[in-house]
Amino acid sequence: MACPRPFSHPRTSCFSLLMSLSFLICTAGTGPWCDLTSLPPGPPAGRWPLPLSRRRKEMSSNKEQRSAVFVTLFALITILILYSSNSANEVFHYGSLRGRLRRPVNLKKWSITDGYTPILGNKTLPSRCHQCVIVTSSSHLLGTKLGPEIERAECTIRMNDAPTTGYSADVGNKTTFRVVAHSSVFRVLQRPQEFVNRTPETVFIFWGPPSKMQKPQGSLVRIIQRAGLAFPNMEAYAVSLGRMRQFDDLFRSETGKDREKSHSWLSTGWFTMVIAVGLCDHVHVYGMVPPDYCSQRPRLQHMPYHYYEPKGPDECVTYIQNEHSRKGNHHRFITEKRVFSSWAQLYGITFSHPSWT
Repeated sequence: MACPRPFSHPRTSCFSLLMSLSFLICTAGTGPWCDLTSLPPGPPAGRWPLPLSRRRKEMSSNKEQRSAVFVTLFALITILILYSSNSANEVFHYGSLRGRLRRPVNLKKWSITDGYTPILGNKTLPSRCHQCVIVTSSSHLLGTKLGPEIERAECTIRMNDAPTTGYSADVGNKTTFRVVAHSSVFRVLQRPQEFVNRTPETVFIFWGPPSKMQKPQGSLVRIIQRAGLAFPNMEAYAVSLGRMRQFDDLFRSETGKDREKSHSWLSTGWFTMVIAVGLCDHVHVYGMVPPDYCSQRPRLQHMPYHYYEPKGPDECVTYIQNEHSRKGNHHRFITEKRVFSSWAQLYGITFSHPSWT
């Protein structure tokens, strides 16, 4: 019997599994029918053969027992296949599921008003830019001299605490939107001269789970509001609870994996890309590597994960560890990049430095 192709287990082969199941069933006291090639035993020496009707009855009984064995084995194997394919601890292979998934709701139709709640004042998030650029925090931007090109963009989007001071020749200064994770709030607010005063036109979009953003004591929203009192021109919004659920649902529909059950956090890059698609007619992303980059990069080449942390962790080490870790909470960076690649033509997204689609 051929091993069913969907079944896969890191430690047990299909053959040994079948043998183990057969042994367990046969040793459960079911008798000689476990030998599927055996016939009913002949009569002892010196005795008349059993009547034909009785022999037929015994053979019929053996056939029924054999059928029961096959049905039991089939049921057990089916259960194991289903268990293996749904295991929350397996490493998720994105490519094996992508083709079977339905296209999600058009991101261009997501409401801007309902998705972002003002933290300071009663303003509404600016709803449209024709041409946007996303400046990633990648060290691939170092030495590119892209600053003047980025400055000319209609809207410029940056992430977390990526600075421009000292790096403007490569990454520019202009910052229309800055998307900030709950884990980076303090790093941003502790440097107001860099992130608030340097580019006073910046609109901040903060995201985080309700347990972090709205907890009764030490609420990050309250901290941001206090910062707004010190800097009256600061404009800030929080991703609404309903929109946070939409981000999770989008990840599940695109990848087939539930974020929480797969022990992962959506990255700020994921939030930034979806926000940009909703706000902008066209998006140009600088510095993001393609999903297969780390499998092709020379092993001895070291590239810092962030352009502003030259002695920080290597980018590919960070990507691979996060992608394949099954304990704790990690970002599925490579999986997210595969999704972005599928969106490129659909939503008018261009990638450069390096260039890919």
